[in-house]
Amino acid sequence: MHRLLVGLAALFVATAPAVAEEPAFLSIGAGYYDLFDDQSAGEARLEYRFSEAQKLFFFTPFVGVTATTDAATYGYAGVGIDIFFGKRWVATPNFAVGLYGNGDGKDLGHAVEFRSGLEVAYRFDNYSRLGLSFTHISNAGLGERNPGVESLVVVYSMPFDALFRE
Repeated sequence: MHRLLVGLAALFVATAPAVAEEPAFLSIGAGYYDLFDDQSAGEARLEYRFSEAQKLFFFTPFVGVTATTDAATYGYAGVGIDIFFGKRWVATPNFAVGLYGNGDGKDLGHAVEFRSGLEVAYRFDNYSRLGLSFTHISNAGLGERNPGVESLVVVYSMPFDALFRE
């Protein structure tokens, strides 16, 4: 995974002139939790993604929360890298760490869980994005059990300042 992020970072630096000044985003999503196993549920996601001006080197920080229809919750913080393909398409590999509560859902084996994922989105003229996110969450061996979970979520990201315009 480390090599993948380094490779993607190098690609991002090589395509940097194509990157626009991206605003902060409020992202909402809904989808399918536990895609490849038998404890599937619906998933809702809410994230705040920091602006281009607030980047850590070339990483965009974000914070978020996920909840499932089985009352599982996951609060997290992480970083992503926007890689633009022309003006309209953007791929965002990302990584986060957070705290997980299984509620009545799948027991992931530990409270501390790591999330890695990829979002591919279409970017509109007003900077909003509509995309599809695939993520994997696991405890990386911190617990005795590490079943992991995959999610597929449709995500809409709107510029945060657009929420307060009249």
